[in-house]
Amino acid sequence: MNILVTGGAGYVGSIVTEELVKKGHKIVVVDNLKQGHRSAVHPDAELVIIDIADKERMDRLFFRVNFDAVMHLAGETVIEHSMTDPKRYFHNNIIGGINLIDIMLRHHVNKLIFSSTAATYGEPVETPITENHPTMPVNSYGESKLIFERILNWYGQAYGLKHIAFRYFNAAGASEQYGEDHRPETHLIPNVLGAAPPDKAPVNIFGSDYPTRDGSCIRDYVHVLDIAQAHILALDKINDLRGRVYNLGSGEGYSVLEVIEAASRIIGDMIPVKICPRRPGDPAVLTASSDKARTELGWAPQFTNLEAILQSSWLWAKRHPQGYSDMPRLESVNISIGRLRTRVPA
Repeated sequence: MNILVTGGAGYVGSIVTEELVKKGHKIVVVDNLKQGHRSAVHPDAELVIIDIADKERMDRLFFRVNFDAVMHLAGETVIEHSMTDPKRYFHNNIIGGINLIDIMLRHHVNKLIFSSTAATYGEPVETPITENHPTMPVNSYGESKLIFERILNWYGQAYGLKHIAFRYFNAAGASEQYGEDHRPETHLIPNVLGAAPPDKAPVNIFGSDYPTRDGSCIRDYVHVLDIAQAHILALDKINDLRGRVYNLGSGEGYSVLEVIEAASRIIGDMIPVKICPRRPGDPAVLTASSDKARTELGWAPQFTNLEAILQSSWLWAKRHPQGYSDMPRLESVNISIGRLRTRVPA
């Protein structure tokens, strides 16, 4: 199949692309590279450096390539920024998304897998969280994703757009080739591993008095390769499961201190920590029920414990201590900037 992956130069998108290429699909990656990395794009994929909100150039791309489906992973994702600059999130995650699906329908492409987020739920009423949990986002990031989920539902009813949305909890881990490299980095696991010797920069623990087993927050971590496999399963079953929403999590919760202790065992040295006050809006526990994805998609995560996730991240970090900036440019990546070229074969 010819598949467009938006945000395919980012963390999850790069590994979704990698797994799709392994399955023999022809992949075009669209990314504006504001947060993504050119070196994160698989060498057998074509990279097109444009923004999904650019109507003219996106339209030209769809004229050139006869796409069968779209994996939509592009968007603004840093929660902290979403509290201070909400228009950036609504513009990119909603307006950009509407532009994408309008162009899809104009070119008779009606299959979309959407990267949503557990932030659509807001403060948990109960855990583990199921897909029937109330959706009450507490930041513009979660709100923008929820609004776009609702738009997809209306487009499905009115125009026949087939879609599946995935609400990730905490994506983590790495493949052998691709890993996590955000600037700035806000996720716990890469920051914990970045505090390994010789840097010895302490890891901030925001709150040590939560009603949990050790006083620190508990979160659900799911390996990024398992997320990629869910996308592949969804593509195969979208005709039967159109309009569905699925949680993607491990079903297990690990505290911040447990993550740090496990990382210390893997690297063979103590990781320094600094206890800080709680951050406003941080729930004590966030864990997912992924039973629906397991039952309906046949999704069976391969990485079922924290140490396996951490080990994959640590191996990638050791190979790339400066992230993607220390990787050689992949000259074999086919890079286009919206010029009309030959069609990708089916």
